[in-house]
Amino acid sequence: MPDTPILVSACLAGLHCRYNGEVAPFEPVVDLVRQGLAVPFCPEIFGGLPTPRRPCEILGERVIDADGADRTAEFLRGADEGLKLARLLGCREAVLKARSPSCGSGEVYDGTFTATRVPGDGCFARLLKAHGITVRTEEDLAG
Repeated sequence: MPDTPILVSACLAGLHCRYNGEVAPFEPVVDLVRQGLAVPFCPEIFGGLPTPRRPCEILGERVIDADGADRTAEFLRGADEGLKLARLLGCREAVLKARSPSCGSGEVYDGTFTATRVPGDGCFARLLKAHGITVRTEEDLAG
């Protein structure tokens, strides 16, 4: 049992915050939250984006939505708020949504909205890693 809580993507905990408005809980994460071992957080919601919202991808140094609108400021604001929460709680680990422009770790979509994957991290995952917090995805938990 960890001595500090794990920060987890709220969408993986089954909260209504996915870009498409769907709810897709990932049971191992839900179980961590139920046991009081994890705290859910959605950087996109804390950055000021609604649910549902246009899908977003990382294109170079920017985060754009499917209509071409620049959403970088919202993604960075949400990442900053998440880092504040992680520090407040003393989190040393996070389990985040794979390939998300916020939470993806090691792989994200390339900004063309063609499901093309490229190496990289989402804004939130990158910030957490830069501050020494270990980031995994739900796919890492699935084995």
